[in-house]
Amino acid sequence: MAQLIKLQDYVSRYEQDVYRYPTQYLRLKKQQWEKLKEAWETNSLEFSQEWEEIEENKTGILNKMAKIFKKEDKTEVENKTEEKVDTTLSFAPLLSYKPETEVDLKQLYLDQLYSFQLKWASSTIYEQSDVHPKYYYDERLRTFLQRFPDNGLLLYEPILLLKKAPIEMEIIFIAPMEVWCLTFLEEEKDAVFLGSNDRFWLKRSNQKEKKVLNPMISLNRMSKIVQQIFLHHHVDLPIKKAIICRNGYIDFKEKPYDLSILEKRAYPKWFEQMRHTHAPLKHMQLKAAKTLLDYCQTASFRRLEWEEENTGVCEEESFR
Repeated sequence: MAQLIKLQDYVSRYEQDVYRYPTQYLRLKKQQWEKLKEAWETNSLEFSQEWEEIEENKTGILNKMAKIFKKEDKTEVENKTEEKVDTTLSFAPLLSYKPETEVDLKQLYLDQLYSFQLKWASSTIYEQSDVHPKYYYDERLRTFLQRFPDNGLLLYEPILLLKKAPIEMEIIFIAPMEVWCLTFLEEEKDAVFLGSNDRFWLKRSNQKEKKVLNPMISLNRMSKIVQQIFLHHHVDLPIKKAIICRNGYIDFKEKPYDLSILEKRAYPKWFEQMRHTHAPLKHMQLKAAKTLLDYCQTASFRRLEWEEENTGVCEEESFR
């Protein structure tokens, strides 16, 4: 599973320490899978009915953590709290029934891990953001997080701030040896898109023709912004551009040399190449992630339990 380090303008744990959380996630994912698999093999699974409720109400995925501390030095409190809250947020899969096969077990595990990733990409110890329900069912996002390798770092529809102006991006995938700027062009099955350098492309489907906005416009803007940021901060990673059309075809005879067309015929090969990239996380890859995260816009609010704690402290001081 690729790691979701930024989603929209939601607050992310990776923004706090991008050098720590990727390795922590990998370790956590491996440990919990081994425990779950062993319990399944030894017929010692523990079941919970709570998972059904969580599935029905995914918008409430962030569980309330009631941690009230006595008045202490602020730095000391933060250090102690970080350790305790991270333990509370540790991923522990819940099952409501026993899967018949290991394949089914793995899929259940990945589905719950997907929700856990959304939690990490929308909350920190002290803050959280409201996740739009659509992301829990976003097929493209789920594909990246469940089928791409663990060494990939994903920014999904991030909003970058350049000279105080917010700029909406599409998909930035940071692999160990390269960065991919990606845009999707998918409509009806087996639709054919005729590419050009004009503002509009032509789509042919079911014997009908329709104009669609040239996807290179947003893709070129995205890659140029990433390139400028990397140059300014001395990030040495090649930037690649691709248009993805998994269910249709793209005919672009005068395609720019630096553009990859990943349509129905080419996408499977590229996808398998990405899946079989087993290189570990690289320092330059993490530097690239941190650099981009530093430019991302974030909208969040104080977690409820911290507001309650602050209120409790104020009331105690007033009483005294």
